[in-house]
Amino acid sequence: KQMPSKEYPFLNFQVDHMTIHIDPEMYNTAYVIFKTIFGVSPEDIIYEKRKEWVEGLGEESMTFAARVGKGVVGEESLHNTIFAIVQPSEPKFQHSHSRDLLTKHSASVHFQHVALRTNDLLAFHKYALERGVNFITPILKDEHEDVIQVFSGEWYMPGSQPSGFFFEFVQRNPNEDLLKMLEEHNRESRFRDKTFLGLYQEKEKENQSNNVTPFLDHELFAGIQSHVNRKKFWEITEEDIKMCEEKMINYAKKKIS
Repeated sequence: KQMPSKEYPFLNFQVDHMTIHIDPEMYNTAYVIFKTIFGVSPEDIIYEKRKEWVEGLGEESMTFAARVGKGVVGEESLHNTIFAIVQPSEPKFQHSHSRDLLTKHSASVHFQHVALRTNDLLAFHKYALERGVNFITPILKDEHEDVIQVFSGEWYMPGSQPSGFFFEFVQRNPNEDLLKMLEEHNRESRFRDKTFLGLYQEKEKENQSNNVTPFLDHELFAGIQSHVNRKKFWEITEEDIKMCEEKMINYAKKKIS
């Protein structure tokens, strides 16, 4: 069992899953590798989602999720190790942020996001908002899984190109009281159609509009950067961290007001 840590138990994160975008030429081979090298059995394929982009041309596989390790009996959902693999499945003539992600990084494989699991997503979400973190979705209830989740803006520096990398934060097995509270707080309890498709469409929209939400607003990022970049890494003190956190909290207060 994970022991409570520090002042905020909801910061005792564990990796829930990781999402990787991969060149279509590698997609089927990756499936073979997961099956043969990582020992993925048929029941370890958590899901596979498809879409027919052009009517009459048939469906294409968009993503599959593979469990590569099983957790404690009775608590598997809290201790599994899962990879979600995504390919740009759109026709060549159609824009794809997934394809752009790989092309911009001259890569055939690229991590898109890491999902961190917390025992109290609402408390963490409030904590992060109070420190200036941007999220591209409200807290969502997945309609097929017993999980609530929220997706952050991307990590990248002011003046640079968006990295394509962001975080997802999840809580598994939420109780009924929490779900009712979430429904009252957020009428949009589903993210468009299905969570994966909704996220995919949201990132496509950001990419095409060239308006990608950053993890921290550029102004806040620059303020923190100007404070700590004057020092060597090992010279950064806890007092520096505290001052930066105060900057974040004050910035968020002004932004909300």
